[in-house]
This record gives sequence, C-alpha cells and structure tokens, in this order.
Amino acid sequence: MEKVIHPANSRGKANHGWLNANFSFSFANYFNPEKVQFGLLRVLNDDFVKPGMGFGTHPHQNMEIISIPLKGEIRHKDTMDHTAVVKAGEVQVMSAGTGVEHSEFNSSNEELNMLQIWIFPEENELDPRYDQKDFSELLKNDGLVNIVSPKSDQSENSLFINQQAYLHLGDFQIGRKIEYKLKNEGHGVYIFLIEGEAEVANTSLNDRDAVGIWDTDEISMEFIKPSKVLLIEVPMN
Repeated sequence: MEKVIHPANSRGKANHGWLNANFSFSFANYFNPEKVQFGLLRVLNDDFVKPGMGFGTHPHQNMEIISIPLKGEIRHKDTMDHTAVVKAGEVQVMSAGTGVEHSEFNSSNEELNMLQIWIFPEENELDPRYDQKDFSELLKNDGLVNIVSPKSDQSENSLFINQQAYLHLGDFQIGRKIEYKLKNEGHGVYIFLIEGEAEVANTSLNDRDAVGIWDTDEISMEFIKPSKVLLIEVPMN
C-alpha cells in the first residue's frame, strides 16, 4: 500500500471576498509541483461563495466535472440550454467534451459551500452532456452511496461520467467501521473527510484532511466521530 497525506492546512487558498477557495491540487494561481493531481483526479476545490455571487460564463473542454453542494444551492446555466438549481444533497455532472460554457451562481440567501471535482476523461472530443440527481434520501443510510460511476459499470442510482472512476459519499455514526474494495488493481482512492474524525488505513483524519491510497485492493475505515466522507476512485495513469 502506498499513501500520500494531505492535511487540510496544506491546501492552496484564494480569498477574493465573494469567494473563499481551498485547492487540494494546483489550480489557478496556486501551484505546488507535488500536488498537481492524484492519478486522473485533477481538481478538488472546496469553495465558499457569498449570496448572489458566483462564476460568470466560462469554457471547459475534455474534462469530467462533478459539483457537490454541501450547503446552499448552485444556479447553473450552460450553452447546452440547461438551466438548473442544484441543492445540498444533489450532485451535478458535466462532460465538457468538445466544449461547453457555463455559469454557476449562489442563488440563495446563505453562503454556498460546494466541492468541484475535475477528472480527466477516458476519451476526448465527445459530445458535451449534463445530468444531476438528488441523493439526500440515500445518504441517510449510514453507509457509502455510489454517486458517480463509469457508463460501462453504472449502478442503479449513480450518475455516469466518461472515465473509469467511482465516487462515493457517506454519512457515518460514531464507531462505524467499513472496508472499501477497489474496483481495479490499477486504481487509487482519494479519501476526503468533509467533516468529523476517522482512522483510514492507519491514518488519522479530521475535518477537510485527505489521504490518497494506491497499490492495495482494500481500505479499512473507522469513524471516531459522526462524519461525512467523499471517496474518489480513479485510474492512477
């Protein structure tokens, strides 16, 4: 088993007043040669956006983009003629493919906290696509919920993207223990503890800490406090 540990306070930061951003990997003006990506996971941004503010229309190409609002809601509009509101408990996916432009704004009266994830695609220059789904009921079950899968291995409830990647969210009670089995021996898992306290493969994690693990087929997790966790399993090359 190989591991890389990313404490919360090691993340890059940018505070623009209306936006307080935290970068797990190099992004925008933040560059760390040791934190460019984890396998095919390129971006994990933890953004706090003031009410009424947001990201104006901007382009993406050949990237799989997953947005997860943890608090508040995102108003999304894109050049595929989608206009949508994505609320906490929901997940949004967008395959940028040949190219798409979109905007994201906080349309509520409270601060928006959202995770944005970019994963390199398995195939470039595909038609852009958009989808979203409400997982709030499934997330009440004290276990991992598969929110994103490859199209070739899509679960009954998950959204799909153009990559052999699997994303899981989970809410856990004190003392809960689980084993996560990787889908492929060439994969690794980036485990981001959104809140709480956990012991993951003999590594202690607290709020916003993360650990990337590869060269293993199973990972043990124990939750010391009530916790919310995000697992991102991706090919390592």
